Amino acid sequence: MKRSILFASTAILAACASSPAKIGSLAGEPVEFFAVAPDAPADWVARGVAGEAVQGDWLSQFNDPVMTSLVAEALAHNPTLRAREAAVRAAEAQTRVARSAGRPNIDASLSAGGTSTGTPADRINSESYGLSVDASWEADLWGRIGASVRAAQADYSASEADLAAAELSLAAQAAIAWISLNEARAQEHLAEQTYDARDRVRLLTERRFQRGLAEALDVRTARSALANAEAAIAARRQFSGEAARRLEILLGRYPAAELDAPAAIPVLPMIVPDGNPALMLSRRPDIAAQEARVEAAGLRAEQARLAMLPSLRFTASAGNTSTDIGDVFDPELIAARLIGGLTLPLFHGGRLDAQRDAAVAQAESAVANYASAALSAWSEVENALAADTLLATQEDAQSRSLEEAKLAEELAERQYTSGTITIFNLIDAQTRRITAESQLISVRSSRAANRISYHLALGGGLPVAAAAEAPLPADVAEE
Repeated sequence: MKRSILFASTAILAACASSPAKIGSLAGEPVEFFAVAPDAPADWVARGVAGEAVQGDWLSQFNDPVMTSLVAEALAHNPTLRAREAAVRAAEAQTRVARSAGRPNIDASLSAGGTSTGTPADRINSESYGLSVDASWEADLWGRIGASVRAAQADYSASEADLAAAELSLAAQAAIAWISLNEARAQEHLAEQTYDARDRVRLLTERRFQRGLAEALDVRTARSALANAEAAIAARRQFSGEAARRLEILLGRYPAAELDAPAAIPVLPMIVPDGNPALMLSRRPDIAAQEARVEAAGLRAEQARLAMLPSLRFTASAGNTSTDIGDVFDPELIAARLIGGLTLPLFHGGRLDAQRDAAVAQAESAVANYASAALSAWSEVENALAADTLLATQEDAQSRSLEEAKLAEELAERQYTSGTITIFNLIDAQTRRITAESQLISVRSSRAANRISYHLALGGGLPVAAAAEAPLPADVAEE
């Protein structure tokens, strides 16, 4: 009895977790194995959820037309995506190759020759022509060819899902890279502002030294802090260039670090979770690809088993040789025969057994990979939900820290001017403010990137419509 595995996207893990999964049947004996995976919970653990799944408009929450247009450019020009599209075309062609195994094969050959006899003065020339046609067809008695065709179709489905996953991943990567570029520019601007602040302290200290109100140590300290600020600008500019080049690579551009950004990082509200763990499995294209590979592997295990059964093949040939090319195509002169043969594999040195065992092992591996992919997918969503809450807490605390640091810096500058504190107190207050501002930029950037990762983890859909309508950005984005 023919068996193959055909899983529904939300049922496979539950089936594997609760009972053995059967992959084909080998010589009438079912092969069973366990794939260890927990059942999908009703709600996310990090935060309870309910409602419909998220839609493919997640870019709109950032209210950034430049980000939208960059995503569109990446989807249109990224070379890795073009490679994925070619892989889909190749998989589609393989389905046609598989279908051809169930159709007749016909080959024809035409030959022509000549002979010459006699003396040069009395030479006799003769010509001969030959035509042969060979045809063969295998009857799919047990469904082996059909299993091969369905396996190829599953591979095709997997390649299409891989393309969809690559498109969604690329959209997320481009959006995150844009946020990273804005973060790098914001940090660069902060470094420039830090230089200006350090330079004010240097000027103030040199004036106080000229009036005898400060020591040479204070001057040297102020100049050292200024030089450190100058070095920080160079480092931040390096990071900005690298961030720009990473984005340009995703866009299919030459990595010239010409793309600029306004150093604007979105301030986002809390996540309002949608969907549930089980629904996510039916939405994520990478999970769909793994499911299709499970189906293909099971069908190939079935195909390997059926290869051990008899096969029925029909062959036919027709041929004729004549001195007149017109006679070659004369049906009355063509000798034809039709042969039908039943072949039973008896001994192949263990090759068929080994192929069967390999196919079953590959099917077991496919199911285990599916379970692993589902666990990873659930983990990504749980991590993103938990991270959003914690990053929001960090952002709030860091905002308060920056506010206090600014007030402390203003107070320290007044006190240093009046001579009640040392330059070390002032530089320390400045450093605390700079660190707090830098960390606030970083945590906001991390939260925005995490928001994109959340939608990617949910399989939130490709924002194609919004991206397609947006104009491509200029090389320099203005505030």
